[in-house]
Amino acid sequence: MPVQRNNINSPPSPPSLDGVPQQQSGSKPTEPLNRTPGSRSRLGGAWVAICIGGAVLLLLIVFMLQNTAPVSVSFLGWSGTAPLALTLLIAGVGVGIVALVVGSVRIGQLRHRLGRARRAAGGATPEPVL
Repeated sequence: MPVQRNNINSPPSPPSLDGVPQQQSGSKPTEPLNRTPGSRSRLGGAWVAICIGGAVLLLLIVFMLQNTAPVSVSFLGWSGTAPLALTLLIAGVGVGIVALVVGSVRIGQLRHRLGRARRAAGGATPEPVL
């Protein structure tokens, strides 16, 4: 038996994934819009990132405390001794700075190219969310 609508002028409710009927536009919501089970939010993602960062920091502290033996270091004609953990930390920070510089240059190139394409199109293209 086919299902008929009560009001012919109102559009049918769109189907939902979780079995809860969707609200029609213009009508007041009768119940709060809940996330489906398993959906993620930005705040939840930030919390997970903070927890992972804290765990990595804790492991880095343990590594530094266990590797305090002095090692011989030579760089650009300079030589000396420093704790192993400190030399590895300085090398890691140096790699991070190089990655930031390369990434910043690439982002600048892409923004310049996007701006040039917008000017060529007369500003008709919508601005992307970066």
